[in-house]
Amino acid sequence: MIPQRKRNEIRKRIHARIRAKVQGTSERPRLNVYRSLNHIYAQVIDDSKGATIASASTVAAKMKTSGNVAAAKEIGKLVAERAKEKGIKKVVFDRGGYLYHGRIKALADAAREAGLEF
Repeated sequence: MIPQRKRNEIRKRIHARIRAKVQGTSERPRLNVYRSLNHIYAQVIDDSKGATIASASTVAAKMKTSGNVAAAKEIGKLVAERAKEKGIKKVVFDRGGYLYHGRIKALADAAREAGLEF
């Protein structure tokens, strides 16, 4: 089994590779996801301005269960609603170096169902 420190270094390398290709603009900002052991965070970021447009997390939402797929769905729905309030309909998805399954996939699918296009 790979130690946690080594696994995070690998994830950061993968994320750097993704970020070299994925750029958020004013018309199509970047939906970034960060997943910790207990929480999940999502931000809609305009990289040209260096500003966060909308965000949601299980910490801010004060959810009872925060490290599971159901919580990720709630955060995906919440960040999509907040982005739509700001007039954002299309985003590019930045999975943060994580594999696209489990909580990351649940968040992305919930954001799509709530109206974000990517």
